[in-house]
Amino acid sequence: MILATGQDRCYDTGGKEIPCPGTGQDGEFQFGISATPRFEVKGELVHDLLTGLIWPQNASLFEFPMGWEEALEAVKRLNQEGFAGFSDWRLPNRRELRSLVFFQAKNPVLPPGHPFKGVFHGWYWTSTTAAINPRYAWNVHFGGGRMFYSHKEDERLVWPVRGKFLLPATGQRSCYDAQGSRVSCSGTGQDGELLSGVPWPEPRFEIHGEVVHDRLTGLFWTRCADLAPGLTTWEEAFSVVAELNRRKYGGFSDWRLPNINELESLVDAEYHSPALSRAHPFLEVREFYWSSTTSFYDPLWAWALYLTKGAVGIGLKYGRHFYVWAVRGRVKPLI
Repeated sequence: MILATGQDRCYDTGGKEIPCPGTGQDGEFQFGISATPRFEVKGELVHDLLTGLIWPQNASLFEFPMGWEEALEAVKRLNQEGFAGFSDWRLPNRRELRSLVFFQAKNPVLPPGHPFKGVFHGWYWTSTTAAINPRYAWNVHFGGGRMFYSHKEDERLVWPVRGKFLLPATGQRSCYDAQGSRVSCSGTGQDGELLSGVPWPEPRFEIHGEVVHDRLTGLFWTRCADLAPGLTTWEEAFSVVAELNRRKYGGFSDWRLPNINELESLVDAEYHSPALSRAHPFLEVREFYWSSTTSFYDPLWAWALYLTKGAVGIGLKYGRHFYVWAVRGRVKPLI
């Protein structure tokens, strides 16, 4: 299961809105799952009907930012106090927190008509450590939608969550303290302990000639992860994919540039350089990749996956900044 990004418009390299048909952009295909209505308010809590998660309606429950280990302890205190009648609150992992991000919005990047209050247009902690440097943990920016890592002693806001997560787990299985030392996961409340989300199949990937089937999401990827080859502009990336379809690469003519949620679904948060499972079958894996999703915060930019780190950021469309990887198929439901 992969969520639709919410993007329903298309933009050119200069950031101007254009008609979607024939562009190959996220706004044309709008692949992924969605729900209307998405949220149901129950007292001081909000049930996300799409992901299964339950969030406090107040996104600034703790009022002040805090360090990462403080955040984990703050959530433990919520459970001791039985906040809102429950004692199974947790700090969300990177995929849980990012599931709220809506890419056709800004300040905050939440779906239109959302019921949340007190949303800070800045960084929120996740329970997932950054494998590339375990002194850092992932956080999500609710002003623009980026996901990057910060030093665990930095101060960020905390938005706890509970409930069964119906999207894939992050893959992280290890736990670390604020100094980056590996610790026992038991009682930490970290992603590596809770393993929240749908478990991964084994093996996750199946090779079919030039094509790789992701059995977790149902998507098909080109086995070669550098299709240009080399760095391209955003506009050139769509031309590369169009040429794949003209040649019926791997026997198919429905390849597309993946949206940012499809790209992020490949990340295994246990690893880095690249942030893919060690058993992945892909060839020519590079550091960063274009998505078909425009940044609504500034349409001169498009979203990209920084695969060495596992980060989600942006790049200027007109520069040769990123590589091209292609996907086909629709995501399968996991429930």
